[in-house]
Amino acid sequence: MAGDWLGLAGRVAIVTGAAGGIGSAIAAELAGAGVAVALLDLDGAAAERVAAALGAQGAKVAAAACDTADQASVAAAFATTRAVLGDADILVTNAGILRPGPLADLPVAQWNALMAVNLTGYLLCAQAVRPQMVARGGGAIVHIASIAATNPQPRSGAYSASKAAVAMLSRQIADEWGPDRIRSNVVSPGLIRTPLSEAFYQAPGVLDRRSAMVPAGRVGTPQDIADAVTFLASPRAIYVNGAELLVDGGLDQVMLGLVPRPGY
Repeated sequence: MAGDWLGLAGRVAIVTGAAGGIGSAIAAELAGAGVAVALLDLDGAAAERVAAALGAQGAKVAAAACDTADQASVAAAFATTRAVLGDADILVTNAGILRPGPLADLPVAQWNALMAVNLTGYLLCAQAVRPQMVARGGGAIVHIASIAATNPQPRSGAYSASKAAVAMLSRQIADEWGPDRIRSNVVSPGLIRTPLSEAFYQAPGVLDRRSAMVPAGRVGTPQDIADAVTFLASPRAIYVNGAELLVDGGLDQVMLGLVPRPGY
């Protein structure tokens, strides 16, 4: 359908972790839909490079370095981008880290460091954007969680616990902030090939084996996540609040199919 079907033209979005594979795809998709996008990343120079590429295509953008686990850094970054683009209608909390390790001897400092980014950082960004959204008469927050939120990923330290907590955080925001016309939803990716996970796919046979596990027959791409996020951020999803959208090609549905059943 021609035109601004999503109704996003003229809106303002903030994307955290915007220099990474998924974050940059989300920023590009939103920009393509007519959204002015603020790109935040711990690597400020990388965020600037992604913003420059989008700006060269005609997008209205801003970029800033931001440590989402640090309240002062979040406040400063949100103030910087607000000065350039104005109050935000959309927040995509995407910044995250992985610190692998078995739980039996996982250092508490490592657990806390991951939780600070993957969970507390999501809260800090939501708190920072709330006054802007209230000023705009409402808004949409989309949190990036993971299929690991409901399927424990062994030897990954606090990762699964953090993503499960993000899903509940989103539901609580939906409940508490819904009366202010602020929606909060979650996108949970399955197997997505990104620069961060590329080392796995360089091992012989891994791509084929992973693809064979997924009913869709392939490993996902950052664009798959960007498409889902853009829909949830748009007025087309105006009555979707407190939901979790699995974007995994059906991977979550095959678990029982891996259990041996003689005769089937």
